Amino acid sequence: MTRSANPQVRAGYQLRVQGHLGDHWSAWFGDLTLTHESDGTTSLSGAVPDQAELHGLLTKIRDLGVTLISVQVTDPSAEGSLVGMSRGSPAGDQPVEAHPDRT
Repeated sequence: MTRSANPQVRAGYQLRVQGHLGDHWSAWFGDLTLTHESDGTTSLSGAVPDQAELHGLLTKIRDLGVTLISVQVTDPSAEGSLVGMSRGSPAGDQPVEAHPDRT
């Protein structure tokens, strides 16, 4: 088996969900920082080691039953510095809407 010459680099992400998550959820999301935004949302941000971990975080959000508003790539070395637009939307510049019927 041949290994890739380039080890996978940690990427930074900011996941935004509807509502303010309680601070007790912080430990469940590992190294991500939970920030209560003034618009009534919560941002979870930090470095994610790989795509499998990102999918695990998305599964946790789904399991909580909260609405995922957006997923944005950030610079993991500069906390909160957005690199690109939301991923997953057809236009690439709109938030990703998930489960809009959940409250």
